Amino acid sequence: MRVKTGLLALLVTVTMAQANAPYTSLRPVAREDVFPVALPTFAPDRSLRPMLRPGSAYVAKRPSVKEPEAPKRATSTRVGRVCGDRKIQGLEIGNVPGKLPGCGIRNAVKVYEVAGVKLSTPASMNCDTAKTFRSWVEGGMARAVRPMRSEVEELKIVAGYSCRTRNHKPGAKISEHGKGKAIDIAEFRFENGEVISLIEHWGSGRKGRVLRDLHKSACGPFGTVLGPESDRHHRDHFHFDTANHRGGAYCR
Repeated sequence: MRVKTGLLALLVTVTMAQANAPYTSLRPVAREDVFPVALPTFAPDRSLRPMLRPGSAYVAKRPSVKEPEAPKRATSTRVGRVCGDRKIQGLEIGNVPGKLPGCGIRNAVKVYEVAGVKLSTPASMNCDTAKTFRSWVEGGMARAVRPMRSEVEELKIVAGYSCRTRNHKPGAKISEHGKGKAIDIAEFRFENGEVISLIEHWGSGRKGRVLRDLHKSACGPFGTVLGPESDRHHRDHFHFDTANHRGGAYCR
């Protein structure tokens, strides 16, 4: 009986002591000797981007920069219509300066083909000469070669623009070749394979007669027409130019 009464008194005493004690959290407090007071942070304190090691094979690529394009030349290099005439095929080459006083061409063209007839060597000239040349090829030349019963396919050109004196004589006047007004023709080549050559056929047979008709047909359209009988400098070719003569065309 006494034991029960003592236990009951002790229980009451403990209960009252707990009721009078200050309030504290029941959450366990970390001990400094077991866990650090400062909790670790999970955020990285440095960038995660890898650093290049010396001698590493990895090379960072820089963004490519497009190089500026070089300016295009104004003059086209494609053969096509020149002098406003679709039957004159060539290149516009602009002004051609001369090495001698009086030489040169303004707004020159290099002609490759005239009215469907090819030139063996492109010839540089002015547009007035190119148009006269085309007119003669379609007209006088076409009529003169009818006895050949074939059309001219190609003309052998031996001279176009050349800055020089007449017949290369020192002190002479500037040749029409030096002004872009002349062209020299040595042969007429036909579609059927035949060839008329001035050095071989002038004054000989049917081909010789065709050559004389060609010479005659050019006199008028061109200001100057020279052939094998004019002088020794023209024994193997025709010289045609668009010079203006006071007395009319000069043809020999």
